[in-house]
Amino acid sequence: MANPKASKRPSQGAEQLFPALLFFVFLICTIFTILIGSRVYENIRGRDNASFETDTALAYITNKIRQSDKQNAIEVRDIDGCSVLVMLSHYGDTDYETWIYESGGQLKLKELFSRTDSGLSVDDGLDIMDCQALAFSIEELSGGDRILTISLGDDNRARLLLRSRREGGAS
Repeated sequence: MANPKASKRPSQGAEQLFPALLFFVFLICTIFTILIGSRVYENIRGRDNASFETDTALAYITNKIRQSDKQNAIEVRDIDGCSVLVMLSHYGDTDYETWIYESGGQLKLKELFSRTDSGLSVDDGLDIMDCQALAFSIEELSGGDRILTISLGDDNRARLLLRSRREGGAS
């Protein structure tokens, strides 16, 4: 039988060092996991907020267009260097305009229900929400159909087939 005193036992300091070292490694891994998770969360929230602003702006504009889509009621104009969507209305004997455009990083809506000849400019619009690089264009198709393209930034586009026709079509 072997002598118990003859077998070597690690010192008590070494016995306590391994669990402390293991706990320290676990603690460091936990801290890095939390930091990486918070960074991932920030990235997801940032993309989600940007997507929300873009989707909301496009939904707002398309709903306004659908409300105003009548014969000869939707135009795109270049006013003071801004691409402006103009929606025309006729009440009584007076013509009115509603403008949607981007100016200074803000989606603006000129919804003063102003007369066509009111003399208001793009500076008179109300800020609706943050928006970047908004542009409109209308493509005339054969048969009198028209497609309105809304470009919001570089990647986001909506194309609407206008129910109205430019000339002589049914609304």
